[in-house]
Amino acid sequence: MENTQLWYIVKRKAQNCEIVPSNLVRDDDPEIIEKWGTYASQEEAIAHRVGLIRAGKCQPI
Repeated sequence: MENTQLWYIVKRKAQNCEIVPSNLVRDDDPEIIEKWGTYASQEEAIAHRVGLIRAGKCQPI
């Protein structure tokens, strides 16, 4: 069976970026100030989050 879960990187008000499954991301969530994605795998999202941290767009958790 194919894994169809998609992932987002979300930046919360605390400036940290988390990787969350797409089913937990709501457009009306007031804590989310920015988001990137969708990514086909959690590993792909992790790699992109590293780049966002290095670029100064996110703080590590």
